[in-house]
Amino acid sequence: MVVTIARQFGSGGRKIGKKVADKLGIPFYDKKLITLTAKESGIDPEVLKTVDEKASNSLLYALSLGAATAYDNAYHMEPPMPMNDKVFLIQHDIIKKISADPCVIVGRCSDFILRDRNDCVKLFIYADIEHRKKYAKDVYRIPEEKVETVINRMDRSRRNYYNYYAEREWGDPANYDLCIDSGTLGVEGSARLIISYLRIRGLIDMV
Repeated sequence: MVVTIARQFGSGGRKIGKKVADKLGIPFYDKKLITLTAKESGIDPEVLKTVDEKASNSLLYALSLGAATAYDNAYHMEPPMPMNDKVFLIQHDIIKKISADPCVIVGRCSDFILRDRNDCVKLFIYADIEHRKKYAKDVYRIPEEKVETVINRMDRSRRNYYNYYAEREWGDPANYDLCIDSGTLGVEGSARLIISYLRIRGLIDMV
């Protein structure tokens, strides 16, 4: 059994996922995936942070691919792959490996990567803008005058990443088993709801 969590910025999705993992006594993967990716690939962790959960610029890639194709024809070499795409493919394989055991995974298109598994629970955590602004200010210390801009930028980045690699719409309820309003339930209430849902699905025993 694996729980995947997609989340709006400021919805507390990471905290909720960590709480679920702690309650179940199973591993939790979010930023830890950067460490695993660095170990697997040898790529500098600081470089990985700049491309983590960010899509390639498809226009620039297409343009570079045109030049690379001419180079390939002359020297029989593969065209270069953008760092974002390399990281996605590495994390794709890591997610497949770690999900062999029960765990909670946040983001990285994990719901899409594990979509064919019957024991993969796909969650989307959201909240209204005022709740997310307060959360972002309290938890991330983002100034009032910048908070809404940061929220919109982070949501756009996550949407672009998911839509690009999963080729479907981030936040579309049809892509998830359960969508949770954390602004109404809070972190603890959302975690308890997820535990109850897992129990109803028959994926865990009583907790």
